[in-house]
Amino acid sequence: MAENYILECKGISKAFGGTQALKDVQLQVRPGEVHALLGENGAGKSTLMKIVIGLYHQDSGSMVFDGKPYQAKGPVDAIKSGISMIHQELNPEPHLTIADSIFLKREDTNGIFLNKRRQNERTQKILDDFGFPYPATTLIRELKLADVQMVEIIRAVSTNAKMIIMDEPTSSLDEQETQHLFRVIRDLKAKGVAIIYISHRMAEIYEICDTVSVFRDGQYIATAPLKEVTNDDLIAMMVGRRVENLFPKVDCPIGDVVFKAEHLTGTGFEDINFEVHAGEILGLSGLVGSGRSETMRAIFGIDSYTSGKMYLNGKEFTRKNASDSIRQGVCMVNEDRKNFGLCLYRSIRENTSLPSLPERQRGLLLNQAREKKEVEEVSNTLLLKAASIEHNAYSLSGGNQQKVVIAKWIMASPKLLIMDEPTRGVDVGAKAEIYTLMCKFAAQGMAIIMVSSELPEVMGMSDRVLVYHEGHISGEFYRKDIVSGEVTQEVILSAAFGVS
Repeated sequence: MAENYILECKGISKAFGGTQALKDVQLQVRPGEVHALLGENGAGKSTLMKIVIGLYHQDSGSMVFDGKPYQAKGPVDAIKSGISMIHQELNPEPHLTIADSIFLKREDTNGIFLNKRRQNERTQKILDDFGFPYPATTLIRELKLADVQMVEIIRAVSTNAKMIIMDEPTSSLDEQETQHLFRVIRDLKAKGVAIIYISHRMAEIYEICDTVSVFRDGQYIATAPLKEVTNDDLIAMMVGRRVENLFPKVDCPIGDVVFKAEHLTGTGFEDINFEVHAGEILGLSGLVGSGRSETMRAIFGIDSYTSGKMYLNGKEFTRKNASDSIRQGVCMVNEDRKNFGLCLYRSIRENTSLPSLPERQRGLLLNQAREKKEVEEVSNTLLLKAASIEHNAYSLSGGNQQKVVIAKWIMASPKLLIMDEPTRGVDVGAKAEIYTLMCKFAAQGMAIIMVSSELPEVMGMSDRVLVYHEGHISGEFYRKDIVSGEVTQEVILSAAFGVS
């Protein structure tokens, strides 16, 4: 019955041009329930949620919220109605303070004037309650990606909503931050707040959610209590087939050293020494902020380093910037694809071919026929879901945007490929495809460094794992010991926490 639900969506359909994003879907969520919404990228999950908060308007269908017919005119209207959303794709205003960001469009005022002091005080109390270690006056541009994610979460919770939509809320959080979020979710649930939880991390779904609904290709598939369905059942519903091996690691011949770092020191890391070989997938684990990503950004040339040396194929490797690294055969899939991975308002074709345009030129002119052919080939290899490679990257789902980032580096044919959170926001079927491609690249002699916050991913795909703790390498583990069970998740986590 409708009165049992805080939100009920019936027969929702939505098309964008010739693409049918949603077709007659339904969703029912109860008060005080953590309801998982699962599906591959492009399944329609985020589209339905954007309809709920008023960013899109459905072509057909109806909604009921809190017992009344509901149709939001926009996100502000949704918040006033009692619905808040944490978006998968962060879009922060870097010039704002944390306080400004949390109270954006619901500012604390005295009449027509902004009461900055009172707003800062209110924000600081909220931050302290969350254990968030920054002053309310800190600028958003001074925060790391994980901290920006936490600000978004805090903003959503601070609206006192009756229902909160969380779209990949832990994609930039480490284990400690994730567990803190789960404590917040349990507190909200106890207060009767409904949570719609969208995630590709199956372990999280089973830990925090009560009920699950599955979408596939824009259509509703099923709803069930989580305790009644297995992980394999959910994957089969999402992709329409059984995925037998989530980590299809293929052991490749390990060749000569491709890249070597000696005593590398910079902001966030100190005295880093390691090497990676041709055909090897080197996994980097550790907590967010432990120095993993900072080291990789310095190697690639996004950030600088203060001392140490690097070698590429036996020769000292120096670079002025990231463009210089690309020319020498060092490429990086950055964890923050929106700011560092894509030109969002350029086409898929332009984004994919951008780093390797010189190889596709005839004199001063671009060989457009070759460019188009090669971009289509790599897009097909990655099973990119797009009506045309001429569509801009902004129009794609988060997972398909990630595929474009990976595609552009494949076309650049790197000697060393750094992949920082390569499957962030990518569905389970596409993850298996990306893992298969990584093995394919390794078999061709490419050296791969994979940074990941997901321990199963690191352990399932790496030939060797280095663990970071507070800017230093605190552990090194080999695949044979992981496969044998001698090295477990607990062992790697201990190293990440600095426990021998």
